[in-house]
Amino acid sequence: MKKIIKISSLLTKYIGIIIIIFSGLAFLIPQGFAWTTDYTSVFLGVAMFGMGLAIKMGDFQIVFSHPKEVIIGCVAQYTIMPLAAWLLAVIFQLPEDLAIGVILVGCCPGGTASNVITYIAGGDVALSVGMTIISTLIAPLMTPLLVYVLAGTWVKVTFWSMVLSVVKVILIPVLLGILIRSLFGKQIQKISDILPLVSVVSIVMIISGIVAINTEKIIACGILVLCVVILHNLLGMMLGLVAAKVLHVEYSKATAIAIEVGMQNSGLAVSLATVNFAANPLATLPGAIFSVWHNISGSIFASIRQSSLNKDERLELKYKTN
Repeated sequence: MKKIIKISSLLTKYIGIIIIIFSGLAFLIPQGFAWTTDYTSVFLGVAMFGMGLAIKMGDFQIVFSHPKEVIIGCVAQYTIMPLAAWLLAVIFQLPEDLAIGVILVGCCPGGTASNVITYIAGGDVALSVGMTIISTLIAPLMTPLLVYVLAGTWVKVTFWSMVLSVVKVILIPVLLGILIRSLFGKQIQKISDILPLVSVVSIVMIISGIVAINTEKIIACGILVLCVVILHNLLGMMLGLVAAKVLHVEYSKATAIAIEVGMQNSGLAVSLATVNFAANPLATLPGAIFSVWHNISGSIFASIRQSSLNKDERLELKYKTN
């Protein structure tokens, strides 16, 4: 059991590197991973169920103990990223498929990887978890609504169909996980350290499958999508950090907000693109590339924030000593 826990911890910590490795393998050996696309919704549902199992009822106290920061984070999540996605799609004059994919990513809730990255950055992990929970629970309304408003310029969006999709792959699995955790808390606690492994494996499978079936498309337009994805992600983190600073949020909480805003549940974007925009196959590509990139940029951002935090702590200690 200890070995499994150690493996789970390592895989969670280095999820960005793992995604890159498996994406590379899927690109080189697509036939070995293409089958996973038939189970995209299943894998995402499993990942969300794992998230639900990790949520204790006490975690909801975070929302009430940090209402200001949670509200700032969620509002920033559902304004900065959607609007940035729409703006980038217009500026780069993206083709219909790619525009839908980028906007889908922007309209999704925060991803669970943000909690890990916040921990590495020395940010407020409790706040990060609280924001992820709330943004995920309101996703069945916010994500379809924002996609309907912003992507309607490019393609017809069926609002209620998207609502049903998000409820199936996010809300039901998360609530089921929370229910089981509340009923069998002691038993779940014993395996809590390996729960992140479930989400890691699921997300890696989703991304690998999308890369495998889009190898030719990645070669054809991968550079354009990568540039847009990088800009989108960086805008999210920077503007999230600016919003937190303008509203006088303290350092560790500002770090959590910036990471939460910039790191999306891109697995959901891929799933929604697959289910709701089958006529636009390239719509899955931005989500797949975002999944790889935001773990890389998040890790770099975490290192920078951790270094700054350590520096501030050293200065504070020096000041107190003198």
